[in-house]
Amino acid sequence: MITHQGPDLAQGDFKAQIAANLLGRKRFKALAAQMGMAALELSCEALQNYGQRLAQASLAGIPRGQYRFTDLLDDDGLGTVDIPVCVLIDIDKDGVRVDFEGTAGQVAGNLNCPLPVTAAAVFYVFRCLMPKQVPPCDGAMRAIRIVAPEACLVNARPPAAVAAGNVETSMRIVDAMCGALAQALPDRIPAASQGSMNNLAMGARGRNSWDYYETLAGGLGAGPDCDGLSARHSHMTNTLNTPVEVLERHYPLRILRYARKRNSGGRGQFVGGDGILRDYLFLADAELSLLSERRVHAPWGLEGGKSGQPGKNMLDGEALGGKCQMRVRAGQILSIETPGGGGYGRVTKADP
Repeated sequence: MITHQGPDLAQGDFKAQIAANLLGRKRFKALAAQMGMAALELSCEALQNYGQRLAQASLAGIPRGQYRFTDLLDDDGLGTVDIPVCVLIDIDKDGVRVDFEGTAGQVAGNLNCPLPVTAAAVFYVFRCLMPKQVPPCDGAMRAIRIVAPEACLVNARPPAAVAAGNVETSMRIVDAMCGALAQALPDRIPAASQGSMNNLAMGARGRNSWDYYETLAGGLGAGPDCDGLSARHSHMTNTLNTPVEVLERHYPLRILRYARKRNSGGRGQFVGGDGILRDYLFLADAELSLLSERRVHAPWGLEGGKSGQPGKNMLDGEALGGKCQMRVRAGQILSIETPGGGGYGRVTKADP
């Protein structure tokens, strides 16, 4: 993801978004005119009900019971560490209740998560368990109820800072959900993936101002019948690789190394995917912000599989925290190692 040195190149993006909305409105009005509003409303309701039926049939395949899991965020960047995300998934004949009782209260740092973001992470996990033909509609999620204490980490209230709730806490919600569901569906749920978007933002102000932001790939968790993929974006990330050629063409940066971090995935009958190594040489002074997780608490394995390696952030070989902001000088080198995914199953032969 890139924001460039001024508004000119961004104007096309905004105009494209506006045009897409205008075209969508035009075509929806044409559809209403063709079908008639009454028929259109009935069709929309039929789609919602169809999604609900498919979703409920899928959820009925989860054994009834209560499944608990607690995972930890490393820190909020302002002194709070080992921040628990607790989830209880209660499956009964009426549907699913997801309860976050026991989760940490909202924190001083920006890891706090508004409830709609929490809901998106919860729905994402269940959507992955549903057939591909389930339409992306509200009806598909009617049987899922979310409960979270007021002013907790995953149901934050103003004036809590929430910037990282969407990019980091959402990932840990997914991990906690998968950890709980693995108890119910051990043959379908993989080990933890890297669990961080490894957010990197940098830039400079003044006559030669520039801004750059990207997220970095890592290892995916191994599954019950497969190794985890390496150097991939996972779960809530929803972004892709920034090509080196594009980055170096537009910014005062040079990539010295961009490689797979070999053997960073957790050992197991099936091995977790590897993270990546990415080194940035600054060709001009800049401001740097890092917002990352899984630097302390590693992505966990399942069924005896080992944890993946946690990530690292370094400047000129000196360790940085997972969350930091600083000024850097031309000639300095930022090195980021992203986490590997967890392994699945016990190793059946001696490690090499």
